[in-house]
Amino acid sequence: MIFPIGDDNSDRTSFPIVNVMLIAINVLVFVFLQDMGSNAEFTFAFSTVPAEIIGRTDLVTPDETILVNTPEGPREVVQPGLQRTPIPVYFTLLTSMFMHGGIAHLLGNMWFLWIFGDNIEHDIGRMRYTLFYLLCGLLASLTHVLLNSTNASSTVPSLGASGAISGVMGAYLLLHPHRRVTVLLFRVVTQVPGFVAVGMWFVFQVISSLGVLGGMDTGVAYGAHIGGFIAGVAFAKPFMFGRAVPQHDSWREGDRNVWPHSG
Repeated sequence: MIFPIGDDNSDRTSFPIVNVMLIAINVLVFVFLQDMGSNAEFTFAFSTVPAEIIGRTDLVTPDETILVNTPEGPREVVQPGLQRTPIPVYFTLLTSMFMHGGIAHLLGNMWFLWIFGDNIEHDIGRMRYTLFYLLCGLLASLTHVLLNSTNASSTVPSLGASGAISGVMGAYLLLHPHRRVTVLLFRVVTQVPGFVAVGMWFVFQVISSLGVLGGMDTGVAYGAHIGGFIAGVAFAKPFMFGRAVPQHDSWREGDRNVWPHSG
C-alpha cells in the first residue's frame, strides 16, 4: 500500500486559498453540522441515496435496531433510517461531498486534498479549480448512483469528498506525472514520480472495486473514486485552456527539496 506524505511545491507562486477553504468547509461541516459524526439525522438527510436520485423522490424509512459486537459483548444499537431531505434530492449529489462518516474518513480525505489540490489550483486558477472540484465530485456521485441503482446499496447513503479528490488526483496524474512525491511505501519513506504515486493508488481502487462487484461489502464507494478520477483526467486539459502547461519536472531535474515544501 502506498500513502503520500508530501510533494515538491518549490514552483508554487501563490497561496492555495481555494484548496484551504475547501478543507475548512469540510472540517466545519463535520464538526458543527454533523456534530463530529454523531448527528446521524443530518448526515442521512444530506447524503446521496441512489434510489432517491433514480426514483426522483425523497425516501423516508424507519429506524432499525441492529446487533453490534463490542469489547463488552453484543449490544443493540438503533440505526437511523433515511431522513426527509429538506432540499431537492438532486442537490444531495453536491451536499454529500462535504460530509464524512467519521474522523478517520475526514482526515484521510483532507490529507490527500492538501497534498494534491494546491498544485491543480495553481495550474488552472482559483475560479476554475472551484468549478473543476465540484464537477468531478458531481460526476463521481453520479457514477456511484448508476452503479448502485438496482442493488442492495441503492438505499444506502453515500457521502465524502473522495470522489472530488479523486478528480484532483486524475488531473495531477496528467499535469504532474514527473513531480517528485514523498510516500510511505510498505513502511519505507521514499520518493517516486507523480505517475507512480497516483497510478498505484488508482490501481488499488480498481482492484478493490472488483471485490465489491464480487459481493464483498467494504463500505467504500470505489466506483465513485474511479468515476471522479476519470473525470479529472478528462477535464484537466480543457480547464487548462489559455494557461501555460506546467513545466516543472522535479523528478528528471533531480530536485530533492521536497519535504520542506510539502502540501
